[in-house]
Amino acid sequence: MAGNPEWLAQVKEEALEPERPIVDPHHHLWDRPDSRYELDELLADTGSGHNIRATVFIECGSMYEASATPAMAPLGETEYVNGIAAKSASGVFGETRIAAGIVGFADLTLGDAVDEVLEWHMLRAPERFRGIRHANAHDDSPEIREAHTRPPKGLLSHDDFRKGFARLEQKEMTFDAWLFHPQIPELTDLARAFPNTTIILDHFGGPLGIGPYEGKRAEIFEQWKKDIHELASCPNVAAKLGGINMAVNSFGWHKRPMPPTSDDLVDATRDWYLYTIDAFGPMRCMFESNFPVDKLSCSYGVLWNAFKKIAKDFSEDEKTALFHDTAKRVYRLD
Repeated sequence: MAGNPEWLAQVKEEALEPERPIVDPHHHLWDRPDSRYELDELLADTGSGHNIRATVFIECGSMYEASATPAMAPLGETEYVNGIAAKSASGVFGETRIAAGIVGFADLTLGDAVDEVLEWHMLRAPERFRGIRHANAHDDSPEIREAHTRPPKGLLSHDDFRKGFARLEQKEMTFDAWLFHPQIPELTDLARAFPNTTIILDHFGGPLGIGPYEGKRAEIFEQWKKDIHELASCPNVAAKLGGINMAVNSFGWHKRPMPPTSDDLVDATRDWYLYTIDAFGPMRCMFESNFPVDKLSCSYGVLWNAFKKIAKDFSEDEKTALFHDTAKRVYRLD
């Protein structure tokens, strides 16, 4: 099981605004020899008192087809997740629709040849497949673990990548962007080059706080604000609000004797949320869990309580967008 259930159990909170409908637009599913996070584990988290109506699965390199070519191997993940989604859609496991949207991986550096991969993704999950994430998280420091795609430096500007990226618009697919904060200007350039492709910024653009970035949070925050402001000027970009409690962000929750409360999370991270919402507007922002990755730092119920406390001063329409409608619209969930 992913996470540390005994440690997390030390802090329990009643769900705030338990009736508020929520779409969780970012979680993973996997079954590995040393870790399992599938339908049962996710439902245990979403059943923490918050009204999770639907979720969106984001690729994580799970269940690739062993006998397929490297280009086609990611189809295995889509088929695996679509099977879990079908179980959820039966209603036997409750009202939450797990993986109502699926975002998979295709190697966009294949250029025009990626068309075949995209078409097969849609054939494996015709009612749920929505887009691609080709992770671009790269940093020169050996202390920073790169994305599982092992991206080269400057990937978003490579000609072969952009040829593949151009196919997303024609397939009406979204692009989830996972990168680190120094790379945000690269994403802005990509968004301006492809204004008709919907791009979703994951995890605030990955503000780093370890290795050469340790102890520089205030300095990084100021530069990050400038870069986020520029990115938000691109109307085709939406922002996910979450995924900031990982070890790479350096808040160090996982090192504490007790997990954080929702107030702890709010006090430490509120400014990142409020600035992003101010820059993009609530209609282009969506809260995300990033589970089970963020489960190393906090529980699902506590995390969504923190989101609700951060959003407490927004209007009802703005809250509806942040918790439900933006994700539903961006990922075209019925």
